[in-house]
Amino acid sequence: MVDLIDVCAEAGMKMTDQRRVILKVLSDAEDHPSVETVYERAKGIDSSISMATVYRTLNLLDELDIVVRHDFNGSFSRYEVNMEHHHHLIDLETGDVIEFQNEELEKIKEKIANELGYELVDHRLELYGRRLKK
Repeated sequence: MVDLIDVCAEAGMKMTDQRRVILKVLSDAEDHPSVETVYERAKGIDSSISMATVYRTLNLLDELDIVVRHDFNGSFSRYEVNMEHHHHLIDLETGDVIEFQNEELEKIKEKIANELGYELVDHRLELYGRRLKK
């Protein structure tokens, strides 16, 4: 949490009590919460937080690249703190989002970019699937 507040302060973001609560909710999240979920969790900590404050804060955090907004082919956005590079596998039946890292995949992406004459500077990978039946 302290690291996230430091990142926001370094980005020039004014740190209000309500923003601190929203950052805590995001830091503590083990899922990829929607705006509504962030609002519900924040409201449980500070009843004065409004939905508008959550929207504005998440938009600002997204603009500053402190959080990443994901759509995951859904009808609403979900958010996560942008601290560590990883990819996502989305279960089409449950909506669960599984985070993963794979060094071999990283090498393949670099190789593809280089073969096409590019330096890879950013990317996102989302895989969608159904659990195999046993």
